[in-house]
Amino acid sequence: MPRLDAIGVIVSDMARATDFYRLVGLEFEGDEVHAEAAGPGGLRVMLDSEASVQSFSDWQAPTGGGPRTSLAFLCDSPADVDRLYADLVAAGGHRHLPPFDAPWGQRYATVHDHDGNAVDLFAPLEQ
Repeated sequence: MPRLDAIGVIVSDMARATDFYRLVGLEFEGDEVHAEAAGPGGLRVMLDSEASVQSFSDWQAPTGGGPRTSLAFLCDSPADVDRLYADLVAAGGHRHLPPFDAPWGQRYATVHDHDGNAVDLFAPLEQ
């Protein structure tokens, strides 16, 4: 039976992407072509350069529309959502959905990385 092992994200600038995703706790090993970070339960997050993917496929960067990928990060507290949102924007992330108290009981925010992928931040609202 197949099992989910990794999430792959195609990036235009590997150094910029690894620096950005380190802010949400991912530590990468690799090079300018491919880098991996171990996530919870062994799930890997893989970053691949556009040039690398294009070397073996006819992949083209998407145009128009919204992001096709979203990585969601559980934060320790609502205040951490706010802090991390600000840190990611300061690191060059694009504001998308500023932190707010969602009706489903979470502090929630979304930043887009340099390539337009969504980074969702959330934490349960304190009771």
